[in-house]
Amino acid sequence: MAKEVVAKIKLQIVAGQASPAPPVGPALGQHNVPIMDFVRQFNDKTNKMEEGTVVPVVITVFKDRSFNFITKTPPASYLLRKAAGIAKGSGEPNKEKVGKVTGKQLEEIAKVKMADLNANDLDSAKKIIEGTAKNMGLEIVSG
Repeated sequence: MAKEVVAKIKLQIVAGQASPAPPVGPALGQHNVPIMDFVRQFNDKTNKMEEGTVVPVVITVFKDRSFNFITKTPPASYLLRKAAGIAKGSGEPNKEKVGKVTGKQLEEIAKVKMADLNANDLDSAKKIIEGTAKNMGLEIVSG
């Protein structure tokens, strides 16, 4: 018989740096989940990733206080900021451009994000990433 799901918690945590401090502790604590067990498992799973990478995680909490979690690919905005070499996106993307990305970089990011995107093929995924880039104030150049 399947376990009864009590909650699904979505967090974004830096790879290998989960700790009982907010946002992890309070989110898991309110469901009586053993926080240190999650922290240990998450850090073990993500410590091979590049330092500073933001990892979205979906934690499923069951009635018996057990849990499991799924890590996803880093957010498109994080990957685009890294590719463009900028700290943050533009406050006014229509007027103020803050960086440039090439079509090839967009394609690479689309390949990485393909599993988490609602796209049937690479071209569709690339268009989704391109839209995110434009909304961040990035200029798309050929290349």
